[in-house]
Amino acid sequence: MIRTKRIYEPATHEDGCRVLVDRIWPRGVSKQRAQISDWLKALAPSTELRRWFGHDPEKWTEFIRRCRRELRHKPSELSRLRALVQTHRVVTLVYAARDEHHNNAVVLRQLLRPTRSYASLRAELNTPRPGLREKLAPFSLKSSIIARRPRHLSVEVIR
Repeated sequence: MIRTKRIYEPATHEDGCRVLVDRIWPRGVSKQRAQISDWLKALAPSTELRRWFGHDPEKWTEFIRRCRRELRHKPSELSRLRALVQTHRVVTLVYAARDEHHNNAVVLRQLLRPTRSYASLRAELNTPRPGLREKLAPFSLKSSIIARRPRHLSVEVIR
């Protein structure tokens, strides 16, 4: 599981592996208080991108696009973060920004979120489940009638 959390919030046991993803160490936070397991400053957006964004929600979509473009040029750092995600049950991406919904940690979490292929979802749906046929048996006649209904006919609901 990948979480995000401000560094100014107290660290808890539920945070698991805490990874700071900002380029600059946050003001007023000691290393002891931060309880950071790793600091991946190379994954932070460039200074130019950070200044351009300025945490303006109207620029969020473009920020995501530009941030992902920058991350494509950092495969070793991304693989290091992916390794942490695979070896720890919970990884918390820690950041200093005030905006909890529009920051680089959110972009990284979206990028690392596991995606499932269409083929794996289809295989899961086609996997036989014991007792499912018996549960659906009363509906089989009705569903076959609906399936054969011509598309141009409409059904009116009278209340």
